Amino acid sequence: MADNLPTEFDVVVIGTGLPESIIAAACARSGQRVLHVDSKNYYGGNWASFSFSGLLSWIKENQQKTDTDECEDWKKLILETEEAISLSKKDKTIQHVEDFCFGDQDSAEDVEEAGALPKLPVFGAPGAEGVAQESEKECPAVESALPEAESGEPDKATGTAPASATEGHDAEITSENESSPSTALGKPTLELGKTEAAPSEISAQEPKKITYSQIVREGRRFNIDLVSKLLYSRGLLIDLLIKSNVSRYAEFKNATRILAFREGKVEQVPCSRADVFNSKQLTMVEKRMLMKFLTFCLDYEQHPDEYQDYENSTFAQFLRTRKLTPSLQYFILHSIAMVSETDCSTLEGLQATKKFLQCLGRYGNTPFLFPLYGQGEIPQCFCRMCAVFGGIYCLRHPVQCLVVDKESGRCKAIVDHFGQRISANYFIVEDSYLSESVCTKVCYRQISRAVLITDQSLLNTDSEQQVSILTVPPVDPGKPAVCVIELCSSTMTCMKDTYLVHLTCPSTKSAREDLEPVVQKLFNLNPEKEAENEELEKPRVLWAVYFNMRDSSGVEKSSYDGLPSNVYVCSGPDSALGNDCAVKQAETIFQEMFPAEEFCPAPPNPEDIIYDEDEIVPEESGFSNSPETKPESATEESSSGDSAAVKKEDNEE
Repeated sequence: MADNLPTEFDVVVIGTGLPESIIAAACARSGQRVLHVDSKNYYGGNWASFSFSGLLSWIKENQQKTDTDECEDWKKLILETEEAISLSKKDKTIQHVEDFCFGDQDSAEDVEEAGALPKLPVFGAPGAEGVAQESEKECPAVESALPEAESGEPDKATGTAPASATEGHDAEITSENESSPSTALGKPTLELGKTEAAPSEISAQEPKKITYSQIVREGRRFNIDLVSKLLYSRGLLIDLLIKSNVSRYAEFKNATRILAFREGKVEQVPCSRADVFNSKQLTMVEKRMLMKFLTFCLDYEQHPDEYQDYENSTFAQFLRTRKLTPSLQYFILHSIAMVSETDCSTLEGLQATKKFLQCLGRYGNTPFLFPLYGQGEIPQCFCRMCAVFGGIYCLRHPVQCLVVDKESGRCKAIVDHFGQRISANYFIVEDSYLSESVCTKVCYRQISRAVLITDQSLLNTDSEQQVSILTVPPVDPGKPAVCVIELCSSTMTCMKDTYLVHLTCPSTKSAREDLEPVVQKLFNLNPEKEAENEELEKPRVLWAVYFNMRDSSGVEKSSYDGLPSNVYVCSGPDSALGNDCAVKQAETIFQEMFPAEEFCPAPPNPEDIIYDEDEIVPEESGFSNSPETKPESATEESSSGDSAAVKKEDNEE
């Protein structure tokens, strides 16, 4: 079927990362004919999530970097009045991939992943993984994940629900005005956090010994993100998910705590009003100091006289003038504003602090949300919206070149790997698809990434099910801070009795050189060696991978050599914690193409559509079976109803 596509579209999108997927959804929603292709066998590109075996295949693929045979047959299809811009066949965005196993290295050669499909010899390991993931997305067992995930029994939910990246998990984000306590996004997840701390789950117990073969066997319980991000509860992405109603396709869990690493110890940071007054770490005087400063930050623009003299100073220098104790200065700088001690100006620090405070309390006691089943769910949610509105999707579908008309200088078509010419008015290309000849003037940055599987939390409390964020400041001035995000099994990203830890920072060297010093501070890498008591208290690393990822954000279109005006480039992930860069980029490109169209409006509700008596109701009517139109009774009932709506939409696609 992929070799017999329609030959004309309005928009062709190459790459299924987050910005490209948002643009594809916005174009399809506004009535454009969209073709969305990706040369990989999975959605998301560098925004994807993998099961453990899928990640091992990805690691192997990026370590080998085998050259593909260049087929030049497509050049015969280019006319004399045209010229071709060839696209890259090889992804060069990932470098320095190193993986290590620190756990009990029992023989895992003959161990098979539980529930995995038989390997298909035609596609090999990566292809088989892709087929397994796609097949699993259609599995009816997904339904069971929804009520259980909100039942307050995270261990049970994790044990019974398939933990692979799926497109069909429904979300309950609604705008605050129209949401009831039982259906708003933050409410069920907040309740989940309260009921998780069962008396029988005291974290003082000895952590269970996890072997490598267990990790392989339970590999489908893992959903490991290539890029580590959180969603600000009042950020652009959450606003877009609510506005477009794409939120129905995902579920979220609020981050439960903000941590700080100070004087060699990990401690919890009080950030909300309740946290501050309940904190045993702060004296009464410090509590008053902190609340006074945070209140000032919320409306600092109204008091310019208090910060104008320090506009040319760093935020750290400004904090020293505010009658704050050293511990409060540390918490504000590294755990609330999360900014650099040496590079951040006073105004930037105040803006970051205000953003943090404004996001508090919308869906939980921290400003952050995390999508269940991993960050890779979000691009798939927008792809689903695009498909519902008529977009056509083709994975494992490489594009050979862009065809440019010499006279007009505009791109008129693409030629795919079947030699088929597909015409369109606009073309969106993800940066990694561009050849080196187009990118000669582009100066890329790099992101250092590490992913660890550990046996216990960085900070043990009564509840094992915590989603934590920690910023580790640099030892040497001028070097970047490291952002650490720790995920528990109730996020559906790792197996029971393990934690998934993501470390991210802008690169100065290879990922291992940048991040291993921080890993050594926080974790125990020598399980066999009888270490001191301090070392035994640290979580044990069972498995780790380090890699560098290209950061193509912030590159001007003019930096790319010879691109036609109707070809737009989307960047890969950036090193920031949130997703604002991707959303801004998607909206800017969409408005340049279609200035008269609204960006991702909400789909109409069936009640608002008037049909003629003879007219058959179109299939899309099932799409609008939104949570707002259902009886808002028990959370579990609402969840199961939503999963049915998602299942119906699956059939429509």
